Amino acid sequence: MVALQASIGALNDVIDASSDAGRKPGKPIPAGLLTSRTGRAVVVIGAGLGLALATPSGPGLLALASLGLVIGYAYDLAAKGTAWSWVPFAVGIPLLPVFGWFGATARLPAPFSIVLPAAVLTGAALAIANSRADLERDAAAGLDSVANRLGPARAWSVPAVLLAVVVLVALVSLWLEGGPPVAMGSAIGAGLVIGAGVGWAHAPTSPPARRERAWEIQAVGVALLAAAWLAGVRDLG
Repeated sequence: MVALQASIGALNDVIDASSDAGRKPGKPIPAGLLTSRTGRAVVVIGAGLGLALATPSGPGLLALASLGLVIGYAYDLAAKGTAWSWVPFAVGIPLLPVFGWFGATARLPAPFSIVLPAAVLTGAALAIANSRADLERDAAAGLDSVANRLGPARAWSVPAVLLAVVVLVALVSLWLEGGPPVAMGSAIGAGLVIGAGVGWAHAPTSPPARRERAWEIQAVGVALLAAAWLAGVRDLG
């Protein structure tokens, strides 16, 4: 999965190299750290390595790996900067835990009936929040992003509501499962991290850099929430 994500991310940077020049100097190609040719090599090598590593686990996992590449490339080549940019995230994020569990056990345990819908909401929320961080840059480039389509206020409130639902589902399911206090406390802490990221991005006049950091805080909080939930829910073996 690391190799597959490297391929998807490299393709994204290669496609955006010209538009990132002068706008995102921290990116490796505009910064001169890598060339577009090197980026294209990473795309090919990452995809080949990821598919090769998935192959020994069987055709099912190879199909999931291929689907992940298709979803990621679809975002890079078609959906990014459009009002539909959230769809690959909403579909692709749930694929990550499925890939891990199915690759290790060749099955999906019952709690995945909770994981998958929550992951869809999480993917959509993080995609919209990420788009809001680039709101001005996308508008200047003439891109009809999901954040520009929603407007600054709704581009904040929609992911805020979706992430609140995800946190609530995680806490309630842990409580119903009789999760240990450490897991419940960790989940609450992760929810507070997510809330801090959402709150920090609230001001419509906040600079793009602040919104981007806030999105990163939300993403970290989601990862912590997932770890706490996995540690506390039973029947995942």
